[in-house]
Amino acid sequence: MDPDGTQLGIKPLPEALAIARQMDLDLVEVAPNANPPVARIMDYGKFKFDEAQRAKESRRKTTSSSIKEMKYRPKIGSGDFDTKTRQVIKFLNDGHKVKITIMFRGREMSHPELGKKILDNVAEQVGPIAKIEASPKLDGRNMIMVLAPDRRAQRRAASPREAGAAVDAGTKGPGPESQVASANGRIGVTPAPAAAATTSEPQES
Repeated sequence: MDPDGTQLGIKPLPEALAIARQMDLDLVEVAPNANPPVARIMDYGKFKFDEAQRAKESRRKTTSSSIKEMKYRPKIGSGDFDTKTRQVIKFLNDGHKVKITIMFRGREMSHPELGKKILDNVAEQVGPIAKIEASPKLDGRNMIMVLAPDRRAQRRAASPREAGAAVDAGTKGPGPESQVASANGRIGVTPAPAAAATTSEPQES
Protein backbone atom coordinates (compact mmCIF):
# COMPACT_ATOMS: atom_id res chain seq x y z
CA MET A 1 0.00 0.00 0.00
CA ASP A 2 1.13 3.55 -0.67
CA PRO A 3 0.97 6.32 1.99
CA ASP A 4 -2.68 7.05 1.05
CA GLY A 5 -3.70 3.40 1.51
CA THR A 6 -3.97 2.65 -2.21
CA GLN A 7 -3.20 -0.96 -3.14
CA LEU A 8 -0.12 -1.21 -5.36
CA GLY A 9 -0.48 -4.94 -5.92
CA ILE A 10 1.97 -7.76 -5.26
CA LYS A 11 5.56 -6.55 -5.59
CA PRO A 12 8.90 -8.29 -5.07
CA LEU A 13 10.75 -6.98 -2.01
CA PRO A 14 13.50 -5.13 -3.95
CA GLU A 15 10.90 -3.34 -6.08
CA ALA A 16 8.84 -2.41 -3.01
CA LEU A 17 11.93 -1.02 -1.28
CA ALA A 18 12.86 0.94 -4.40
CA ILE A 19 9.40 2.54 -4.51
CA ALA A 20 9.70 3.52 -0.82
CA ARG A 21 13.14 5.05 -1.41
CA GLN A 22 11.86 7.05 -4.37
CA MET A 23 9.24 8.58 -2.06
CA ASP A 24 11.86 9.13 0.68
CA LEU A 25 9.71 7.00 2.97
CA ASP A 26 9.93 3.66 4.79
CA LEU A 27 8.59 0.21 3.87
CA VAL A 28 6.88 -1.22 6.95
CA GLU A 29 5.45 -4.75 7.18
CA VAL A 30 1.97 -4.35 8.70
CA ALA A 31 0.57 -7.88 8.23
CA PRO A 32 3.46 -10.38 8.32
CA ASN A 33 1.15 -13.42 8.70
CA ALA A 34 -0.88 -12.63 5.58
CA ASN A 35 -0.23 -14.59 2.38
CA PRO A 36 1.49 -12.78 0.78
CA PRO A 37 2.66 -10.48 3.62
CA VAL A 38 1.30 -6.94 3.47
CA ALA A 39 3.59 -3.91 3.71
CA ARG A 40 2.85 -0.22 3.67
CA ILE A 41 4.91 2.75 2.55
CA MET A 42 4.89 5.39 5.28
CA ASP A 43 6.92 7.82 7.36
CA TYR A 44 7.72 5.40 10.16
CA GLY A 45 8.98 8.08 12.54
CA LYS A 46 5.77 10.08 12.19
CA PHE A 47 3.73 6.90 12.58
CA LYS A 48 5.41 6.06 15.90
CA PHE A 49 5.01 9.65 17.14
CA ASP A 50 1.29 9.69 16.29
CA GLU A 51 0.85 6.29 17.94
CA ALA A 52 2.50 7.53 21.13
CA GLN A 53 0.32 10.65 21.16
CA ARG A 54 -2.85 8.56 20.78
CA ALA A 55 -1.77 6.29 23.63
CA LYS A 56 -1.00 9.31 25.83
CA GLU A 57 -4.40 10.86 25.11
CA SER A 58 -6.12 7.56 25.83
CA ARG A 59 -4.38 7.26 29.19
CA ARG A 60 -5.31 10.83 30.04
CA LYS A 61 -8.98 10.16 29.35
CA THR A 62 -9.05 6.95 31.36
CA THR A 63 -7.27 8.41 34.40
CA SER A 64 -9.83 8.70 37.15
CA SER A 65 -9.90 12.11 38.76
CA SER A 66 -10.88 12.63 42.36
CA ILE A 67 -11.63 15.56 44.64
CA LYS A 68 -8.72 16.48 46.89
CA GLU A 69 -9.06 18.79 49.87
CA MET A 70 -6.73 21.43 51.25
CA LYS A 71 -7.47 23.13 54.58
CA TYR A 72 -6.43 26.66 55.53
CA ARG A 73 -6.88 28.76 58.66
CA PRO A 74 -7.98 32.42 58.48
CA LYS A 75 -4.74 33.54 60.19
CA ILE A 76 -2.41 31.26 58.20
CA GLY A 77 1.18 32.47 57.77
CA SER A 78 2.62 33.29 54.37
CA GLY A 79 5.00 30.29 54.44
CA ASP A 80 2.24 27.78 55.17
CA PHE A 81 0.00 29.47 52.61
CA ASP A 82 2.64 29.08 49.89
CA THR A 83 3.31 25.44 50.78
CA LYS A 84 -0.36 24.49 50.75
CA THR A 85 -1.04 26.41 47.56
CA ARG A 86 1.84 24.68 45.75
CA GLN A 87 0.23 21.36 46.65
CA VAL A 88 -3.11 22.62 45.32
CA ILE A 89 -1.41 23.48 42.03
CA LYS A 90 0.11 19.98 41.88
CA PHE A 91 -3.32 18.40 42.40
CA LEU A 92 -4.79 20.55 39.62
CA ASN A 93 -1.95 19.72 37.22
CA ASP A 94 -2.58 16.02 37.94
CA GLY A 95 -6.18 16.49 36.81
CA HIS A 96 -7.90 16.51 40.22
CA LYS A 97 -10.51 18.90 41.50
CA VAL A 98 -9.60 20.56 44.79
CA LYS A 99 -11.92 21.56 47.64
CA ILE A 100 -10.47 24.49 49.55
CA THR A 101 -11.70 24.64 53.15
CA ILE A 102 -11.24 27.58 55.52
CA MET A 103 -11.67 26.39 59.13
CA PHE A 104 -12.99 28.96 61.61
CA ARG A 105 -12.63 28.65 65.36
CA GLY A 106 -14.30 30.59 68.16
CA ARG A 107 -14.56 34.31 67.47
CA GLU A 108 -13.12 33.84 63.96
CA MET A 109 -16.68 33.01 62.89
CA SER A 110 -17.53 36.71 63.24
CA HIS A 111 -14.97 37.59 60.56
CA PRO A 112 -15.87 35.54 57.46
CA GLU A 113 -14.18 38.19 55.32
CA LEU A 114 -10.82 36.81 56.49
CA GLY A 115 -11.68 33.41 55.03
CA LYS A 116 -12.96 34.98 51.84
CA LYS A 117 -9.67 36.85 51.45
CA ILE A 118 -7.71 33.58 51.75
CA LEU A 119 -9.90 31.93 49.11
CA ASP A 120 -9.50 34.90 46.78
CA ASN A 121 -5.72 34.68 47.17
CA VAL A 122 -5.74 30.96 46.37
CA ALA A 123 -7.93 31.54 43.31
CA GLU A 124 -5.55 34.23 42.12
CA GLN A 125 -2.51 31.98 42.54
CA VAL A 126 -4.02 29.08 40.56
CA GLY A 127 -5.79 31.29 38.01
CA PRO A 128 -3.55 30.34 35.03
CA ILE A 129 -4.40 26.62 35.31
CA ALA A 130 -7.77 26.39 37.08
CA LYS A 131 -11.31 27.66 37.20
CA ILE A 132 -13.71 28.10 40.11
CA GLU A 133 -16.33 25.36 39.95
CA ALA A 134 -18.08 26.27 43.22
CA SER A 135 -17.82 29.84 44.52
CA PRO A 136 -16.93 30.50 48.18
CA LYS A 137 -19.77 29.82 50.61
CA LEU A 138 -20.19 29.17 54.32
CA ASP A 139 -20.80 25.57 55.37
CA GLY A 140 -21.30 25.41 59.14
CA ARG A 141 -18.05 26.55 60.76
CA ASN A 142 -16.18 26.32 57.47
CA MET A 143 -16.03 28.30 54.24
CA ILE A 144 -15.45 26.23 51.11
CA MET A 145 -14.60 26.73 47.46
CA VAL A 146 -14.08 24.09 44.74
CA LEU A 147 -11.48 24.45 42.00
CA ALA A 148 -11.31 22.40 38.79
CA PRO A 149 -8.48 22.03 36.25
CA ASP A 150 -8.79 24.28 33.20
CA ARG A 151 -7.28 22.16 30.42
CA ARG A 152 -7.31 24.93 27.84
CA ALA A 153 -5.58 27.34 30.18
CA GLN A 154 -2.99 24.69 31.08
CA ARG A 155 -2.22 24.09 27.40
CA ARG A 156 -1.88 27.83 26.77
CA ALA A 157 0.46 28.13 29.75
CA ALA A 158 2.56 25.18 28.53
CA SER A 159 2.92 26.41 24.94
CA PRO A 160 5.35 29.31 25.69
CA ARG A 161 7.53 26.96 27.77
CA GLU A 162 7.65 24.40 24.95
CA ALA A 163 8.46 27.10 22.41
CA GLY A 164 11.29 28.38 24.60
CA ALA A 165 12.70 24.87 24.97
CA ALA A 166 12.60 24.42 21.19
CA VAL A 167 14.52 27.68 20.66
CA ASP A 168 17.16 26.61 23.20
CA ALA A 169 17.51 23.22 21.50
CA GLY A 170 17.88 24.88 18.10
CA THR A 171 20.93 26.82 19.23
CA LYS A 172 22.86 23.63 19.96
CA GLY A 173 24.69 21.49 17.43
CA PRO A 174 23.48 18.03 16.39
CA GLY A 175 23.87 15.43 19.10
CA PRO A 176 24.99 11.81 18.77
CA GLU A 177 21.47 10.60 18.04
CA SER A 178 21.03 12.86 15.01
CA GLN A 179 24.44 11.82 13.69
CA VAL A 180 23.52 8.15 13.98
CA ALA A 181 20.23 8.74 12.19
CA SER A 182 22.04 10.52 9.35
CA ALA A 183 24.58 7.74 9.04
CA ASN A 184 22.08 4.90 9.06
CA GLY A 185 19.47 6.43 6.78
CA ARG A 186 15.70 6.13 7.13
CA ILE A 187 15.21 2.65 5.64
CA GLY A 188 17.07 1.25 8.63
CA VAL A 189 13.98 1.72 10.81
CA THR A 190 11.91 -0.87 8.94
CA PRO A 191 10.95 -3.74 11.29
CA ALA A 192 12.59 -7.16 10.88
CA PRO A 193 14.79 -6.25 7.87
CA ALA A 194 16.76 -9.50 8.09
CA ALA A 195 13.65 -11.69 7.86
CA ALA A 196 12.29 -9.64 5.00
CA ALA A 197 15.57 -9.81 3.09
CA THR A 198 15.88 -13.60 3.27
CA THR A 199 12.39 -14.42 2.04
CA SER A 200 11.83 -15.06 -1.62
CA GLU A 201 8.07 -14.57 -1.40
CA PRO A 202 6.65 -11.46 -3.08
CA GLN A 203 5.09 -8.85 -0.83
CA GLU A 204 1.91 -6.95 -1.33
CA SER A 205 2.50 -3.23 -0.94
